[in-house]
Amino acid sequence: MLRRLLAVFAVPAVLLLSGCGYNTIQSQDEQVKAAWSEVLNQYQRRADLVPNLVNTVKGYAAQEERVLTEVTEARAKVGTIQATPELINDPQAFAKFQQAQGELGGALSRLLVVSENYPQLKSDAAFRDLQAQLEGTENRITVARNRYIQAVQAYNVTIRSFPSNLTAQHFGFTVKPNFTVDNEKTIAQPPTVDFSQPSAPAAAAKPN
Repeated sequence: MLRRLLAVFAVPAVLLLSGCGYNTIQSQDEQVKAAWSEVLNQYQRRADLVPNLVNTVKGYAAQEERVLTEVTEARAKVGTIQATPELINDPQAFAKFQQAQGELGGALSRLLVVSENYPQLKSDAAFRDLQAQLEGTENRITVARNRYIQAVQAYNVTIRSFPSNLTAQHFGFTVKPNFTVDNEKTIAQPPTVDFSQPSAPAAAAKPN
């Protein structure tokens, strides 16, 4: 008898949940998590390039201590942030994460601009390879971040729209933070170094 009652009430319950957007919210929440994981993966890829890039530049341009220090410190700051899946549910932590990544992106851009003054560095095969990897990674970051933006927008619209907003409130689903236009301007632009242009005179040779 009890089983029959449960079966009788289970079917309407399933229909009610599906009709009020519960399944859609769950699906979109998982899409946000997957998109966020890819963003973190690409940011980590960039961070992993930094030590080799800094060491290579230092071999030719040790006097650029300020820029090299900026990059090293920015990478260290990124490393102090626990980029867990829960971070996307905390607007303040998310903003802090964005700021740290923006600072690292800016520092790397300045480092590559400085490298223009060192012809021997620009012609070094290791540096050229690292620079190409960095540009490729920046492009991947842009793609991953755009996918995250789209996933969050779809999710946020769903949980703010009636009647799925009632379901979201009941089950504790809240609006997730997203990248802003300012963040797009500061960290989405891949660093560009045009090796075809004439270099400024100067530069110390790499020590033997």
